[in-house]
Amino acid sequence: MTYFKDYNNTIDTLKQLGANHYQIKTVESGDIYEMDLEKNTMFPLMFVNPINAIAGTHEMTLNFQVFIMDLVFPDQSNEQEVLSDCLQICNDLIGTFKNGESLLLSNQGVNAIPKYFTEGDITIEPFTERFDNSVTGWVFTLPIIIENNYNTCIAPQATTDAIH
Repeated sequence: MTYFKDYNNTIDTLKQLGANHYQIKTVESGDIYEMDLEKNTMFPLMFVNPINAIAGTHEMTLNFQVFIMDLVFPDQSNEQEVLSDCLQICNDLIGTFKNGESLLLSNQGVNAIPKYFTEGDITIEPFTERFDNSVTGWVFTLPIIIENNYNTCIAPQATTDAIH
């Protein structure tokens, strides 16, 4: 039973949001150097790169770099359209985390009220002719805040009473 979200839930939810988006054809996650940009990759591609986790008082913030990219024609005649489409996809994903009711209910266990949050302004940066395939798109850092009560009663250790 999942009372609180964790890293696995969060990655799975991000990947599912990408898979559910009608414009995104491929969703991957992991280290940015493991991104599969072979000629058989379907574009647009969403790639989720974990950056870090920040342990707060009653929550944990998981920071992810999210890349949305597509191929541009060799003569670059569709670069503006690719940038526009990819920016709209970024906007859709950010909007889902800022306002999406579906995230309030996703991956809940019995009697659980787990939620995802994000706050603050998010900067979305364009890139062109990046990586081996000369893809174009946008990247943004998405801080996902998950509730965390730091329950030491369920920690996999012998005891927390007397550590000598």
